Amino acid sequence: MTAYQVETKLSPEQVMEKATAYFGPGGLGLERREENPCCLYFEGGGGHVSVSASAGDKTTVDLETREWDYHVKKFMGQIG
Repeated sequence: MTAYQVETKLSPEQVMEKATAYFGPGGLGLERREENPCCLYFEGGGGHVSVSASAGDKTTVDLETREWDYHVKKFMGQIG
């Protein structure tokens, strides 16, 4: 399991929308197992991706993954 963190100018809501589009059924096809305003959890392909965002001067996004490191890093580049 690997953890990552990135800061973005996007709001937490925008981060969640982009994460759903990127990792979810319309993107990589992972199944969304949990969802609330600050956090998402996706499973599939023998692994998972967890995304959480908290607002401040910039939004801090914490990501945790197993088996999806390449795509998590790519997503971080899109929102960072």
